[in-house]
Amino acid sequence: MTFANPLPSWALVAAVGAAIAVAWLAYRRVPIAASRRRVLSALRLVTLLWIVVCLMRPMVRANGVAVRDAVVPVLVDSSRSMGLPDADGARRIDRARDLVTGDLLPALSPRFHTELLRFGDRLAPTNAAALSATDRRTSLGEALRAVRERYRGRAIAGIVLVSDGGDNGGIDAAASAAAGAPIYAVGIGATSASRDREVVSVTAAESVLSDAVVDVAATAVAHGYGAAPIELRLLENGRPIDLRRARPAADGSPISETFHVSPNRDVPTVYTVEIPAAGDELVAENNARSVLVPAAGRPRRILLVQGSPGFEHAFLRRAWTADRSLEIDSVARKGRDDSGAETFYVQAAQSRSNALLGGYPNTRDALFVYDVIVLANVDPDLLTAPQLAMTRAFVAERGGGLLVLGARAFQRQGLRDTALEDVLPLDLADRGTAVETAASPGRNRVALTPAGEEHPIMQLGGDPAANAKHWGEIPALASVSALGGARPGATVLAVTGGPGGAPRALVAVQRFAEGRSMLFTGEASWRWRMLLPSTDQSYERFWRQAIRWLAQSAPEPVTLTLPAAPAEGDGIPVTIAARDKSYLPRADAVVSVSVTSPSGKVESLRADPVPAQGGSFRAAVRAPEPGIYRVSVEARQGQTALGSSLGTMLVGGVDPEMTDPRLNEDTLQRIARASRGAVIPAGETRTLLDRLDESAPAAVLALRKDLWHTGWSFAILAGLLAAEWLTRRRWGLR
Repeated sequence: MTFANPLPSWALVAAVGAAIAVAWLAYRRVPIAASRRRVLSALRLVTLLWIVVCLMRPMVRANGVAVRDAVVPVLVDSSRSMGLPDADGARRIDRARDLVTGDLLPALSPRFHTELLRFGDRLAPTNAAALSATDRRTSLGEALRAVRERYRGRAIAGIVLVSDGGDNGGIDAAASAAAGAPIYAVGIGATSASRDREVVSVTAAESVLSDAVVDVAATAVAHGYGAAPIELRLLENGRPIDLRRARPAADGSPISETFHVSPNRDVPTVYTVEIPAAGDELVAENNARSVLVPAAGRPRRILLVQGSPGFEHAFLRRAWTADRSLEIDSVARKGRDDSGAETFYVQAAQSRSNALLGGYPNTRDALFVYDVIVLANVDPDLLTAPQLAMTRAFVAERGGGLLVLGARAFQRQGLRDTALEDVLPLDLADRGTAVETAASPGRNRVALTPAGEEHPIMQLGGDPAANAKHWGEIPALASVSALGGARPGATVLAVTGGPGGAPRALVAVQRFAEGRSMLFTGEASWRWRMLLPSTDQSYERFWRQAIRWLAQSAPEPVTLTLPAAPAEGDGIPVTIAARDKSYLPRADAVVSVSVTSPSGKVESLRADPVPAQGGSFRAAVRAPEPGIYRVSVEARQGQTALGSSLGTMLVGGVDPEMTDPRLNEDTLQRIARASRGAVIPAGETRTLLDRLDESAPAAVLALRKDLWHTGWSFAILAGLLAAEWLTRRRWGLR
């Protein structure tokens, strides 16, 4: 006898000990003879131990089962990709039907119990004549899990899987395969597409570039057309707005294009990249992909802390205030009053100004309402050790951004040996390390590093050549603070020439835990505003892009995460993180979700906590139609509202069933290995029979029968309870 749910020895000892204690305590104070107390306690103990045994699910090997009784389910893929006509000139589903009726079932039925099943959206029994390629998706992992449940308690010699290897369900097929019988996969379809063009991916970056410009990046590939140009059309809400032609290096080589778009930030916008379909293509459904650019959220809150009033800070505040996506609170250190206390000039929203009267917030709640903190020419002694530690937590735990600039922050000891030292991207201790770059740009002038040429903060021109030219015309800075090299994981985006021509880091960034940080070591960048024509926006563009990039990582207390490219169907997962104002996870929150479909139908549901992930919740959303869905969530802790979040997702922007329509042999190999099976070429039925003959006896021997899942287990439990009750009644106890 074995147990399906065995307890470790320590848990078993604990369970037995607890049962003994409960049985003894049940009658310890009952006024009866000691012998009778022992009898009743023994009956209670035996009952409790029997419950423990049943919960462990005792099992024995099933007797009387022959190899002939083993089951061989035959699963046939009925998803839409099986309708492609690349299986030796026939449709894949027709080739699969011929294989099943003319080869597999006639060979398997005399040896095993066989059942023909179709799978796609779901698993269902079928017959060969009814096989069709109509299901919207291929849920391979769900199908294998359903097979295991369908034949629970029966010996399965193996599973025959007839498929093109597509898998776009939400469950890992290999994990499902590893928990079941051996899978013998038969691939249907061509391993290479004869003639097909496909838009492989379309992504939209978050708006970091100034003037609300968003980058839409597209990748496409063509098979069977050689190096002929690929035409990419960009549509905004269905309206053509751009056209590109790109020539691949060779047949099958991908091409990439980036479109710069300016969506209406007040409403969601759908961008579609499409390739005009040719009449000789294998499939036209993969010629287009869409991506959603959501409406702009609330303005990002910035706290600008100035060590003293100055030109740079005035220019910075003016540049950021003019950006409607930013909301600026500022504190400027003025000096000391007659009593010797520090005084500050505060410009802030009324709801936040009181927390800034002392120069800097003193609580997590007050500090964490901001998305970015800017320390400009701030002496380290302006902030106390607890405030520095709280600022570190602002970046690491809250996910906020930190920008440090100004020589006074780097003079003498600076922020070295403080809680912020390793938050910053440059080494503050070693100030003699030059940055490795091709050449020095000249004393106090600016040159981009290779990483800076690609980074959104440093984009001043429309293309790489224009951007490089623009930075080459930027006026020189007044001076630069000499700091060390980049920390591991940090990136230097721009350098400038120091004494003797040695290149020094000017702009450096890094991701630190949940947040981001940036250092600007130059002085008087306001020259970029004053020494260039009034129409030049280089100064404003650089600093706005910097602050937007820093703010990107800062989430709300209640955060909603939606899948990138979901398809129509049930069970689309959405994840919610619920935190309080101090950004501490709240596992005891109650999270409600409201979903508005494209047709205006509203559905409400409750999100469930994710085990072992405090403050994380998950819900499954129904999306029966394509279009834009609006998802809103609200989290509460008792009577206290923790916050809310609103998101939009585009359902049906990509057809996953037709993505890369070739026979996916890698998927078939992966699930075959995971299940200790094999990939069997079509027509090699003899090999399949030999493998099933080898696995069938082992499947029969491994078959187990549940002892607890019978009437006897219930009868024993009922008998023990009845014996205790009758004994109590006989001895005059209620």
